[in-house]
Amino acid sequence: MHRRTAVVTGASGGIGAATARRLSTEGFDVVCVARRSERIEVLAQEIGGRAVTCDLTDADQVATLAAAVGDSLDLLVNGAGGAIGLEPLEHAVADDWRQMYEINVIATLQATRALLPALEADAGGTVLNVGSTAGRIAYEGGGGYTAAKHAVAVMTETLRLELSGRPVRVCEIAPGMVRTEEFSLTRFRGDADRADAVYAGVDPLEADDVADVIAWMATRPAHVNVDLVVVKPLDQASHHKVARRPQ
Repeated sequence: MHRRTAVVTGASGGIGAATARRLSTEGFDVVCVARRSERIEVLAQEIGGRAVTCDLTDADQVATLAAAVGDSLDLLVNGAGGAIGLEPLEHAVADDWRQMYEINVIATLQATRALLPALEADAGGTVLNVGSTAGRIAYEGGGGYTAAKHAVAVMTETLRLELSGRPVRVCEIAPGMVRTEEFSLTRFRGDADRADAVYAGVDPLEADDVADVIAWMATRPAHVNVDLVVVKPLDQASHHKVARRPQ
């Protein structure tokens, strides 16, 4: 019996690691991909998967990843990404914007381009991009991240048009407020107090919540394409309206 194979990028933590674990329970042979070898090797051992160390912004390393995956692939979850800083545009750091574009957009592009032949083999596969509600709405201080995630959203829509008639589904999940061990800490450059304040008085989504939805999207019948799922915690009506309980 054919065992489905999934590649999950950004698998060293957060949504990526949770997704790798969840897909493993669905019977996927999971290839865990990230730059931090030690983390994905532990994860791969835990779930009986494989670890491939790869900087997805490096074309040569992505080619090595594609060779390691082989000729057939059922699912690619483009989970690599992240946010840096919350400065307004007039004080924006251009290098931060470049880095966000590289890790959110170029990484997704290169992984998808390299693995598309394997995804199209056999009965066809699924590209599932992890976007964000930041790819649907602008907010103050989020210019660099929202620009990158808007690019991911448009890339997803464009790919779906370009692959029309071919056996590859193209999907996006756009989470709202998700508490992970690193996202806000990275955004606030290691300031733990500011990172913790994001979730104060709120019951946010956890990485497992998003992974559960990803697994549902990926396991629909082959003729069903779930174009977009926006998932937010109940406390978050929008970026600008979050119900917070007194602390």
